[in-house]
Amino acid sequence: MSVPPEVCRLRAELTELDERLVEAVNRRLELVLELRHVKEAHGLGFLDPAREEWLRSHLETVNRGPLSADGVRELLAEVLALTKREVGRTSL
Repeated sequence: MSVPPEVCRLRAELTELDERLVEAVNRRLELVLELRHVKEAHGLGFLDPAREEWLRSHLETVNRGPLSADGVRELLAEVLALTKREVGRTSL
């Protein structure tokens, strides 16, 4: 059974988006590592719950859907948890 061309096209587009997601997460990790270094140099704590709350609210506001507000909160929670784990494994 052959795969319809539309399926191949959609899969290729999804793969491209997934690759961009990985790139974006990697860049985010690089920036967080840099931020951690700067904060440490200035004697500031690494975690900032107020900033995380602001980011959640901001992303809910700029979200145009179809991702729900709950989806935005879940996605951000996962990204922040992943970031904290990955940064914890990385030394400056």
